[in-house]
Amino acid sequence: MILVTIFRLLSHLPLSVLQDLGALMGRLVYRFSARYRQRLDANLQRAGYAADLPAAIRESGKNIVELPFIWCAPQDKVLAKATIENWHVAQAAIDQGRGVIFLTPHLGCFEIIAQAIAARLPLTALYRPPRKSMLKPLIEGARQRHNLILAPANLRGVRALLKTLKSGGAIGLLPDQVPQNGEGVWADFFGKKAYTMTLPAKLHRMTGAPLLLSYAERLPQGRGYVIRFSIFEGALDDDPQRQAHAINTAMEQLIALSPAQYLWSYNRYKTPHGVLPAESPESGR
Repeated sequence: MILVTIFRLLSHLPLSVLQDLGALMGRLVYRFSARYRQRLDANLQRAGYAADLPAAIRESGKNIVELPFIWCAPQDKVLAKATIENWHVAQAAIDQGRGVIFLTPHLGCFEIIAQAIAARLPLTALYRPPRKSMLKPLIEGARQRHNLILAPANLRGVRALLKTLKSGGAIGLLPDQVPQNGEGVWADFFGKKAYTMTLPAKLHRMTGAPLLLSYAERLPQGRGYVIRFSIFEGALDDDPQRQAHAINTAMEQLIALSPAQYLWSYNRYKTPHGVLPAESPESGR
C-alpha cells in the first residue's frame, strides 16, 4: 500500500515534471545498470535504430515515471492529455459488428490507449498479473477504470475475450508481450527469433473480428499524447508461425513511425519457462 500512496502523491505533479524526472532516471539507469544497458543497446542495434539511442534512453525513463499520472490521476485529467487523431478508423471497424481486436505494442505511452478507448466504448484487456505481489494492488487498481475490464492471461480470460468479440465488443492485447509456454511460436522480430503470442490470430479466425494497430506518441514538454489507429493489413492463414511473423512485421512497421519511443529495454527475446529455445531443432522454427 505504501507504493500506492507514493504513486498517488506523484500523480499530483505536472506531467512535464514527471517526464523530466523520467528522462533523468533513464540516463541514470542506463549508466549504472550493465544488464539494462547491454539489452537496450543490443535491441536498438539489431533493429537498425542505434542512432536513436540518446532519445531512447530518455523515453524509456519517461515511460516509467509518467505512470503515476496515467494510473492515479483523475481520469478526466488523464484523458485531457490524450488526442485521438483518427478515431474514424476504429469506428468503421466497430460498425462491422464482429468485434474489434486492438493490438498495442510497447510503443509510446501504451498505458493510456486502453483508457482512451474505454472512454468511447467498453474494452476488455488481457492482463498478466505482476510477479511481485506488492505491485498487484497498484497495477490492478490503476487499470480498472470506467468501461475497462481486465481479463486474466489464462483460459478463463481467453474465454472472456472470445465472449466479448462474439457479442460485437472490443478487446485489447499487447502483441509483443512474451507469452507463456504453449501460447506462442518462434517468429522473427527485427531479425531475431522471438517467442510470439498466437492468440490475436486465433481470435480473429474464430470470430472474423478485424485487427487494428494502435499507439500513443508521447509529445515533448509534457504536452500529452497523440493516439493513432491503423488497419492490420497482413495475411493470417492457418499456419501459426506465418501468423506470428505477419503480426511481428506489422509491429516493426508501427515502431518505425516513432522508434525512439519503443521500450527497447523489454526482454523481448527471452525463452519462457518450459519452452524449447529457438535454436532447438524440435522448436519448429
